Amino acid sequence: MDPIRTTIIACATVIEEVMPYLPAGMVTQVLDFGLHLSPGKLKNKLQEAVDSCGPEFENILLGYGLCSMAVVGLKSSHSTLVIPRVDDCIAIFLGSRQAYSEQSRKEPGTYYLTKGWIEVADTPFDEYERLVERYGVERADWIMHAMLKNYTRLVYIDTGHTDKSPYVTYARKTADKFHLRFEEVPGSNALVLKMLTGPWDNDFLVVEPGRTITYLDFRASETGVNKEIDPKA
Repeated sequence: MDPIRTTIIACATVIEEVMPYLPAGMVTQVLDFGLHLSPGKLKNKLQEAVDSCGPEFENILLGYGLCSMAVVGLKSSHSTLVIPRVDDCIAIFLGSRQAYSEQSRKEPGTYYLTKGWIEVADTPFDEYERLVERYGVERADWIMHAMLKNYTRLVYIDTGHTDKSPYVTYARKTADKFHLRFEEVPGSNALVLKMLTGPWDNDFLVVEPGRTITYLDFRASETGVNKEIDPKA
């Protein structure tokens, strides 16, 4: 794979994990994390970003998961689309769908934070301060209780940043404030590295030029129909 002929489109939280390993010459496009709040808008922005990539790019890497179906329907007329076959970016930060499933089985009611999520300040915990300004403390507390009633744990995913201390402190204080059990778990760069350099195995959806991403594509690996693609070949 020629990095100069490959580009990556990712949200602000994922690009935080990509940048330390980005091959020289690879172009990036970063989309606003807040677009996740409106999957329809996210889909439109993603398609616009894909369409803006000229035929000089053989591959377009998408630093997203299924993300509330926002990637379903995307296509490129002249480039191969490569996307992690995961439901959302939590699996990207943990390194695999399997690691995410293990955490979900361990404690389903878990809210996850990373350095990137904390920096973009677009979580329910940040929303609390806006609720206080708008409704006052008592009503803001009631709303937050309703929002978090099914959550028991807050996890900070350690993705290897050396300056993690202030982010861990923020996550721990946030957990205490909202009566959640705090836990720090190790992340993994495995999916990020494979996305950037290959091979693109069953952990990835590889969509040929002119073909549209479908929901069933994300479930294809469960039947083992995908084959490994090595971009270096």
